[in-house]
Amino acid sequence: MFVVMFSSQHQVSAAASAKKIPIILDGKTLKVTGKAEVTNVNSSVMVPFRVVGENLGFDVKWDQKSQKVTLKKAGKTIELSVNKTTATVDGKKVTMLNPPLMKNESVIVPIRFVSEQMGIHVSYDGVNKAVYLTTTDEQTPVQDSDTSKGNGKTPIVPEPPTKTPSTTVPSITPPPTTGKPSTPDGNSSGGKTPTSGSTEPGEVIDPIPAAKGAQVSGISFSENRLMVAIDGDQTIKPNVFKMTNPDRIVVDLPKTVFSELFTSTQSLNAGNQGQLSVTDYPDVSNIRYSVFSNNPPTVRIVMDLNGPKAYSVYNGDSGSGLIIIDLNTSDNSPSVPVGNNGKKVVVIDAGHGNQDPGTIGVTGKKEKDFNLAMAQKVGQLLSNESGIDVVLTRSDDTFLKLEERAKIANSLNADVFISIHANSSTSSAASGSETYYQRDGSKALASVMHKYLVKSTGLSDRKVRYGNFHVIRETKMPAVLLEVGYLSNGKDESTLFTESVQDSVAQGIVSGIKEYLGIK
Repeated sequence: MFVVMFSSQHQVSAAASAKKIPIILDGKTLKVTGKAEVTNVNSSVMVPFRVVGENLGFDVKWDQKSQKVTLKKAGKTIELSVNKTTATVDGKKVTMLNPPLMKNESVIVPIRFVSEQMGIHVSYDGVNKAVYLTTTDEQTPVQDSDTSKGNGKTPIVPEPPTKTPSTTVPSITPPPTTGKPSTPDGNSSGGKTPTSGSTEPGEVIDPIPAAKGAQVSGISFSENRLMVAIDGDQTIKPNVFKMTNPDRIVVDLPKTVFSELFTSTQSLNAGNQGQLSVTDYPDVSNIRYSVFSNNPPTVRIVMDLNGPKAYSVYNGDSGSGLIIIDLNTSDNSPSVPVGNNGKKVVVIDAGHGNQDPGTIGVTGKKEKDFNLAMAQKVGQLLSNESGIDVVLTRSDDTFLKLEERAKIANSLNADVFISIHANSSTSSAASGSETYYQRDGSKALASVMHKYLVKSTGLSDRKVRYGNFHVIRETKMPAVLLEVGYLSNGKDESTLFTESVQDSVAQGIVSGIKEYLGIK
C-alpha cells in the first residue's frame, strides 16, 4: 500500500488521530482498505498512494528488493525510492522536500509531489479534517461499478496562456451576418430576452458542437486589459469591433467554443452566457461572454463601456494561446505591447479561485480570498510605478489552470512572476512565512522577496525553500511562490486577514520587486 505525505516542519505525535481523515477525489470519498489509512506522522497528512494511483488509472508497482515504487499511465512514469529525496519523472530527476518512508507496510511520499507530478490539485480542510483531491483535464478518475450520482469528474479550472505580444492589429470589421445567433442582444438585457435588431450575444438553443478547433479556456481582466486564453487551435484571429448605444467593444472568436473545463467551472446560464465582474475600472462596467453562433461555432465577448474608448489588439504568434484587448491607448492605432515600452513586466498570480478555495483557515476563512486581496493591493501599488507594467492572472473570483497562469507570464515575456498563497498544516503550531523557488535562476529573486516578506508580516522566518510547483517551474522568467502565513494557525490567520498587515505585505512585495529589478 502506498501513501502520500502532507509535509510540515513542526514535530508532533506520530500517532494517528482518533478520527479517520477522509480522502475525497472529485467529490467522491475513496475507500481505504486494509492497514492503509490517512494518518498524521510528524505533523504530516499521510494519504494512501495506491488508493490515489489506482483511482486515477495508474499502474502502481512495488519492488521489495530495491524498495522502489513505480507508477505508469499514458506514457508517464514516476519512480521513487524509500528514504531517498530524489525521484524520477519520465527519466528526469526531481527533488522532494521529504523522502518516501516505510510505515506499517506502506510507503509514504510528499503530497505536494503527487499534486505536481500526477496532475492533481490537493487541499487540506483543517476545520473538517479532510483531504481533497481534484483532477485536471489530463487526469480523469477511473470510474468503478457504482452508478450512483456524484461519480462524475469535477475538473479543476484553467491557467494562464502563453503569448508573445505583437504590434499587429487584426482587421476590424463588423461580424459576419452568416451563422445564426438565436437571440441577438445589443445591450445588457439583465437576463431578459433582448430586443431584435442588435447583434450582441444571445442564447444558442442548439447543443454546442464538440470542440475540434479553438477553445476558450480562460477569460480575465487586469490593468485595463482583457486577456483570453485559447487552447486547441491557437491560430485563430479575433474579429474586434465597436458598437454604440450603448458603447461597447465586441470580440468575436470564429471556429471557437468554450472548453469543457471552462463551462464546468464558470457560471453559465442555460443559454451558455456568463459574465465577468469588473470593479474600480472607469472605462469598463461589465464583461459578458456567450456562444454567439453554432454554425460556425463562435464565442463572443462583450466589454460594456462607460463611454467611447479606443483599444489595441494583440494576438501573438501562432501557438501563443493568448489574446489581449488593451484599453491603455488613446486611439485605435497599434500601441506599444506590454513591456515593449521599456517598462519591466511583472505578473502577479493570486492562487486558487472560484470552486477551488485553497486551504481553509481555523475560522473558515478561505485562502483564495486572501490571495486575491493581496494580488489586487500589489497590482494597485505597481500600477503607480512608471517603470513597471503589471498584469494580474486573475482580478476576481475566477479560476485559471496552472498551465494558463504560467502561459500568461511566458507569453508576455514577463521579467518576474510572483504567486501569492497562504499555507496550512495539520499542526496548529505551524506558523510563519516561506518563499519557494524551483530553478537556480529564481534563487536571487526568492532571497530578496523573502527578506521583505518576513519583515512585513512580522511572522516567524521559515526560510527560502525549494518547491517543485508548476507555476514556478514552467515559467521562463525568475519566479517565486510566497506562502505568507499559515491559515491553520489562529494567530497567523487573524494576522493575514488584518487590513493593515495586508497593506504592509503588499508594500513589502512591491519593494522586493523593485529592488530585484533595480528600480528606485
